[in-house]
Amino acid sequence: MLGAISIILGATGLGLIPVPTPAGHVTILHLPAILGGVIEGPAVALLIGLIFGVFSFLRATNPLFADPLIAILPRLLIGIAAYFVYHSSNRINRSFSLIMAGLIGTIVNTAGVLGLAVLRGYLPAKAALAVALTHGIPEAIVAAVFTLILGKALLNYKKK
Repeated sequence: MLGAISIILGATGLGLIPVPTPAGHVTILHLPAILGGVIEGPAVALLIGLIFGVFSFLRATNPLFADPLIAILPRLLIGIAAYFVYHSSNRINRSFSLIMAGLIGTIVNTAGVLGLAVLRGYLPAKAALAVALTHGIPEAIVAAVFTLILGKALLNYKKK
């Protein structure tokens, strides 16, 4: 189901929202990868992250995302990070763990993409920091809220 949602978001462009900045878009495509990691585990998360990365590569509107290393590699790690964050802390408080999984999954995506962009010469470090602040923070907040809401619903559904 989450893979299908990722495909729909990627194929329709609904998961990549264009904005006039160096990043080119704000994404919600990482949410299925985060939820996949939390609910189904690292293997499913890896597959959903691959779907996200491939769509980022195929729909690239600037050279940054036309580089498969930048478009795909960080996306493979989103759900895996979310899985480990959630499953290492869910005994403490499930809501907190879902929020943290959403935040960390987003940070892995943002830091991975922007870090590779700087290392590969696509962006100067100051521009990457500006993108991280203007895009990464709102994306992390959205991911935390949606991971909490959807994660609780999907985990309850899975128990049935």
